[in-house]
Amino acid sequence: MNKTIKIFSLILLFTLTQITLGQELTTSQQNELKSKVKLAAQNTKTIVSDFEQVKHMEVMESDIPSNGKLVFKSPNLIRWEYVTPYKSTVVFKEDKLFVSQDGKKDAYDLSSNKMFRSLNSLIVGSLNGDMFDNSKFEITYFTDAVGYRVVFVPKEKKILKFIGSFQLKFDKEKGEVLEVKLNEPNGDYTRITFQNKKLNSAVSEQEFKL
Repeated sequence: MNKTIKIFSLILLFTLTQITLGQELTTSQQNELKSKVKLAAQNTKTIVSDFEQVKHMEVMESDIPSNGKLVFKSPNLIRWEYVTPYKSTVVFKEDKLFVSQDGKKDAYDLSSNKMFRSLNSLIVGSLNGDMFDNSKFEITYFTDAVGYRVVFVPKEKKILKFIGSFQLKFDKEKGEVLEVKLNEPNGDYTRITFQNKKLNSAVSEQEFKL
């Protein structure tokens, strides 16, 4: 189980937040947002983006920053590469999870691990617009001056052991994901913001080989 927790800590890209979420959306506004997100996803074949991650731990005096690069290729190829302050890479490909860290490489079968399979579905869904699943999450929608925030609370007890809730922040005009946040049950959190995003640029299959 310790190894499972370590992998989750490495690849989870979300955070707990205590900020005011803003005004809750009406049903018609929710449907409008979901349609906008779906349309943006349908028009996106690849994503290449820098990201900044902040890890907050209650036992630490200061947050832990890191930087890296995301590469996504529709429908479900994902590469998260951390560059600073440490180097590590996580790849989701063909129902497999590949992890490279400190010169060591590991592979895990997502199809035989319900927890990893759920995690993969969550991450892919956040990138392809297919995450609004009321059977898996309690979902609440908010709007503020900056954009839309959607809060997801997993219904599955095994997932709740690791994820209290997570949030996605969307651009109001385009419906693109700007920020991803995760609540951990113990009060720790991780936040990732995307920068220098390029859509539909050429992405080689080599990006998803470790």
